Amino acid sequence: MKTFQLVATAASGLEAIVGKEVARLGYDPKVENGKVYFEGDLSAIARANLWLRVADRVKIVVGVFKATTFDELFEKTKALPWEDYLPLDAAFPVAGKSVKSTLYSVPDCQAIVKKAIVNRVSEKYRRSGRLMETGALFKLEVSILKDEVTLTIDTSGAGLHKRGYRLAQGSAPIKETMAAALVLLTSWHPDRPFYDPVCGSGTIPIEAALIGQNIAPGFNREFVSETWDWMPKQIWADARQEAEDLANYDQPLNIIGGDIDARLIEIAKQNAVEAGLGDLITFRQLQVADFQTEDEYGVVVANPPYGERLEDEEAVRQLYREMGIVYKRMPTWSVYVLTSYELFEEVYGKKATKKRKLYNGYLRTDLYQYWGPRKPRPKKED
Repeated sequence: MKTFQLVATAASGLEAIVGKEVARLGYDPKVENGKVYFEGDLSAIARANLWLRVADRVKIVVGVFKATTFDELFEKTKALPWEDYLPLDAAFPVAGKSVKSTLYSVPDCQAIVKKAIVNRVSEKYRRSGRLMETGALFKLEVSILKDEVTLTIDTSGAGLHKRGYRLAQGSAPIKETMAAALVLLTSWHPDRPFYDPVCGSGTIPIEAALIGQNIAPGFNREFVSETWDWMPKQIWADARQEAEDLANYDQPLNIIGGDIDARLIEIAKQNAVEAGLGDLITFRQLQVADFQTEDEYGVVVANPPYGERLEDEEAVRQLYREMGIVYKRMPTWSVYVLTSYELFEEVYGKKATKKRKLYNGYLRTDLYQYWGPRKPRPKKED
């Protein structure tokens, strides 16, 4: 079976997590800034789309080359075997970007790549004139960085963060991919309690439940490459059957999402039901200060308001103070808080065990990590 050069794109700071996910699928990852490259066959395309929790998209790399003139861009693009990917009626819009490169005009680069591909495909199919582009969608991108051109085809369609379960959301929702990353960056295991005190529309608890039961995040959606005639239906059927076989629906979970907003709690419940997890997650209308638990060795993951607007700062500082007071009473728990507020540790009342820089959208944030003690192993009976 044919092997493809694939790339999983990721938000800055999350590439290493995606690399680990790719390795767990059995492929050899090469991690770069914003990207994870790996090789795989047709099944790799399906499995990566179904399973990668933190990646933004999975793309096929058609070609990589240097170009500093438009003629060079045209000829090297035309030399690639586009007929191996694009049927005669393919719809293939070309997106583009250029950074620190001689060919800096993105619209010109897009037009030249499009023209080169039309020429190549027309010659190979022995057709003249304009291509109709009435068939399946192949979203192409020309990306130029320091004069190195990379041409890719998107296999995902809608971004991988669009799991299909979020019926509604709050005013500043966290992406599902970032929510999954926050869970994967913790010490949480499915046999331990999990709590999100500011859960909003429930994304972080839902992603935790998917991870806890090893449910593929793409199980509830479709992908653009499913419409391609050279992508056999059986490939997708086998990948989905593998996902079904690997899911651990019997894994009990203790996951709680809390929020002060009753409307958001109802939205979170609806989203959890849509994800098939309605009976696995407990959502409560609850202030941070009112949380109490007898459970031990749990994990708190929070993406609270950041206080970006001056008028919100005091309310946010009060929320952070309450977190510090409440979680001090939970000494066996580990706490992870994502915020862009630079004085977080001072207001929270404790220096983090570790900080990790992450980008939530375009906003630079830090994940403040407070590690609790290891959960003791059960004593062996004599």
